Amino acid sequence: MAISEIRSYSETYYDLGSVTLCAITAAEAVLLGAGFAAIDPWRRANYSDTALAGYLSRHEPGGNRFAIHAEGALAGAVSIREPWLRGPYLEFLGLLPQAQGRGIGAAVMRWFETQAPAGASSLWVLCSDFNTGALAFYERHGFGQVATLDGLIGAGFDEILLRKRLTHR
Repeated sequence: MAISEIRSYSETYYDLGSVTLCAITAAEAVLLGAGFAAIDPWRRANYSDTALAGYLSRHEPGGNRFAIHAEGALAGAVSIREPWLRGPYLEFLGLLPQAQGRGIGAAVMRWFETQAPAGASSLWVLCSDFNTGALAFYERHGFGQVATLDGLIGAGFDEILLRKRLTHR
């Protein structure tokens, strides 16, 4: 395969040390869809378990979806869209309650940055304005707010676009 054909985030397995990412299975998508539908921000935005499972298991060009495992247990999911605006877009990051606060999200964020293509100038993420914990998490990882998208997922819900500028590695 020519270098130009190799895409970031396209492997089926990544070993991050205490965390592994692997191509998500249909069974994992169903379990995670049910888990995410029961917690914010997805509960508050009225996403169903079926809709979330469908999203997590869908294959599409430029969308790379992974199950997150920690200590041998299913912990969450991550989806990266690449290419996007001169850098990859963290389309989805969700951790089940028992996996939160254990450094798993931080490990995924380090991987997200280190896997960015050489020419990328930015990393991107979108976060609901009411999801203050996630906003603080992304800001701790160097993201800054650049825009508000009013009513993107529904009336009364604003989404915050965040960007992290990359220095060439």
